[in-house]
Amino acid sequence: MAKSPTSHYPNIGILGEELVAQWLQSTGWTILQRRFRHRLGEIDIIAESPTNPLPTLAFIEVKTRSLGNWDEGGKHAISSQKRQKIWQTAELFLTKYPEKADYICRFDVALIIYRQESNTQHLSNNQSVSATNLATNPSDG
Repeated sequence: MAKSPTSHYPNIGILGEELVAQWLQSTGWTILQRRFRHRLGEIDIIAESPTNPLPTLAFIEVKTRSLGNWDEGGKHAISSQKRQKIWQTAELFLTKYPEKADYICRFDVALIIYRQESNTQHLSNNQSVSATNLATNPSDG
């Protein structure tokens, strides 16, 4: 079997998650989990803020896109099915860590735009959409 050629294109998803994690930490959040996986789904980042005025957990889906992509920078990437999986996976996280079950929980989407110019890579966080809240129960539509 022929070996597929090595891609020199970076995994922009990992770069986007790293940028979001760094930004969260710089604003006082603690990263509890990266790529929390369960059979039902995955949550890219789970973070905790102890000073919001009550302890708060953020379940964050990171969407990193290149300029001019098909889904307007990731805005259309969170289907109701994806929201349901994130919700169920968050419930499983809280089951695994019952000491956090009484925390305020929020569901966010971080949209990151990636562009590469020459040999330089740029990631930018569009703050106007970076904290899109998914807090509505996904079964509500």
